[in-house]
Amino acid sequence: MDLGIIGLELAGKTTVFNCVTRGSAHVGSFGGLEPSIGVVKLRDERLDKLSALYHPKKTTYIETRYLDFPGGLTVRDEGPTAAHLAALSQCDALVHVVHAFDKEAGLASGDSVDPHRDIASVDLELAFADAATLERRQAKLETNLRSGKSDDRAAEERELALVIRLREGLDREEPLRSQEISADEAKILSGYILLTNKPLLLVINVDESEVGRAAEIEAEFTERYADAPGVEVVVLCAKLEQELGELTEEDAAEFRRELGVGEDRVARMVAAAQRAMGLLTFFTIGEPEGRAWALAEGSTALDAAAQIHTDISRGFIRAEVIGWEELLECGSLPEARKRGLLRTEGKQYIVQDGDTMLMLFNV
Repeated sequence: MDLGIIGLELAGKTTVFNCVTRGSAHVGSFGGLEPSIGVVKLRDERLDKLSALYHPKKTTYIETRYLDFPGGLTVRDEGPTAAHLAALSQCDALVHVVHAFDKEAGLASGDSVDPHRDIASVDLELAFADAATLERRQAKLETNLRSGKSDDRAAEERELALVIRLREGLDREEPLRSQEISADEAKILSGYILLTNKPLLLVINVDESEVGRAAEIEAEFTERYADAPGVEVVVLCAKLEQELGELTEEDAAEFRRELGVGEDRVARMVAAAQRAMGLLTFFTIGEPEGRAWALAEGSTALDAAAQIHTDISRGFIRAEVIGWEELLECGSLPEARKRGLLRTEGKQYIVQDGDTMLMLFNV
C-alpha cells in the first residue's frame, strides 16, 4: 500500500515523513519530482502475542510505503504539474499535512497560520484537478457519440452520464469519495487520474506547546472534517515526534508522560491511515511464519485466501477461524478445536478484524 504525503509548502510534510519512516529526508523546499520513499512496518501487539505463543521462525508485519514529493502541492500559479498528479493518483491514499504551528510568529512569508484555510485550499486544488480530468473525458465522449465512431455507444453513454454526474458533485464541493459510486462505476473510473476519490488522512501539525491538547484539537477537526467516509484526522507535533524517534522506546514513553501526550502519536497516525483506507487485519500463524494481512472491510474468506496466494483462492475448500484473543486463551488450535471455538467457514464468510485463519485448499 502506498500513501502519498501532500501539503502546502512549510506545512512540515517531510518532517512527518521522517517521523513515520524514521528517515532523514531533506527538509525544505526544493525542486524535482522524485519522491522520498520509506517503508513502514505496522507493529501489531496482537501478532506479537500470537508469535510468543507459537514461536514461528519468522514474524511478518503489514508494510506500507510513504511517498514524500518535493515541494508543496501548489507549486505554480496554475497548480500541481500533470506528472505530480499522475504520481499521486497511483497512491492508495493521501496524507495531507496541515500547518497549525508557529501560531504567534506566523509563517516566514508573513502569512497568517490558518489550518482551515489551508485544508480548503488543498481540497480545492484536488477538486480542480479531478474536474479537469473529467472535463477532458466528457469532451472526448461527446465527440465520439456525435461522430458516430463509438465502438460501444451504450457503454459510452453510461460513462458520459457518470462523468457529468461526478462533475456536478464536484461543483457542489463534494469530493468523489463522498459521492455514490457503484462497483461497476468504479471499474469505469479505474483508468482515470483522480484524487478526491482516495482515502484521506489529515495530519494537523501543531506546536509543541499544544501537544497536551492533542486529543481536544483532534476532536474539533474530526467533527468538522471526518464525518465523510474515508477521512480520518490525527494531531501531532512533527518536530517533537522526530526528536522522540531518536530515543529508545522507554525514554520516549517517559518523555511523553512528562509532556502529557500519552500515546505515541505517530503510531496513532499509522492506525488512522489504515482506518481511512477501510482496512482490517487478519492473521495466519504457524511454525514457519506468523503474519498479519491487510484486507478491505467487508471482504470474504475467499478474498482473504487470494490475499495470501492465488493458488489458495483457486483451490479453496474452507477456512478454520478463531479470534486472536480466543486462540491465546486456548493456547493452541487443537485445544480451540476441542473446545468448539475453532469455527469452520465457507467462501462467503465475512472476515472480522483480528481473525486468525487457517486456509484449507486443494490444487
